[in-house]
Amino acid sequence: MNDKSTFDKKTVLVTGANSGIGFVTAKRLAELGAKVVMACRSQEKAELAMALIKKNQPEAKLKFLRLDLAHFEQIRKAAESLLETEPRLDMLINNAGLFGVRGVTQDGFEVHFGTNHLGPYLFTRLLVPLLKKSAPSRVIVVSSHGHYSARSLNFESFVGYTRSRWSFPEYAASKLCNVLFAKALAKHLQGSGITTYSLHPGIIASEIWRNFPQPLRWLVTRPMISNEAGAVTTLYCAASPDLISETGLYYDKCKLRTPSKLARDPDLAEKLWQKSSEWTGLPI
Repeated sequence: MNDKSTFDKKTVLVTGANSGIGFVTAKRLAELGAKVVMACRSQEKAELAMALIKKNQPEAKLKFLRLDLAHFEQIRKAAESLLETEPRLDMLINNAGLFGVRGVTQDGFEVHFGTNHLGPYLFTRLLVPLLKKSAPSRVIVVSSHGHYSARSLNFESFVGYTRSRWSFPEYAASKLCNVLFAKALAKHLQGSGITTYSLHPGIIASEIWRNFPQPLRWLVTRPMISNEAGAVTTLYCAASPDLISETGLYYDKCKLRTPSKLARDPDLAEKLWQKSSEWTGLPI
């Protein structure tokens, strides 16, 4: 993936781009000539990340966009700002996510479901007009192998505070929602020129483990792969010409993989789409 012509004059947005695989993804795409919009909650952390990228690549085209995926009003403001200032958006990489916390979003949803699925759902749909204008374009959703652990989707549990003690069931459900969302989005955008992809980046020693106490965090992350290795499948889905004719599918280690049985359920994908539309106030 060394051909700069692939991304020259293209605009890519990466959520959670200030750290982990999001940072590596943003850095690599900037090296390939893309204009990279770094969508993050913290402007301070984003600016530090941008400075690191520009230290080795002074000509990098970078832009900060404030985005809090746990707050609908702020998501709408971020999307409105982008639509007003950017003439095109060739790629949206929904990378940001959280794990290992308990809580509720500003809008009353379980924090994993709200931040990992519902926020990206709203943000993506608000940006569809710009993605269509820039077609062929891509939407990439970073999910997890953890989605295989979700045995069902309890839609009632998505409203309110985290119910489980360790929050892994909620995390797994949110990652299943990521795969289902990419699948449903492909269906709803059929013929638009927008293709969608979900993926497992690998088990990564990234900032997603920051809420785990030490020394447990060290023990858990010690055998994991690096952020650089974790970004490889994201970059594959972003750049591979082989995927132009594919949409709504799931990838792992740069290969097409079969997701869980639930993730392949078109009725469940459509139900999630409808409930997500209802909860975010969007038309189905």
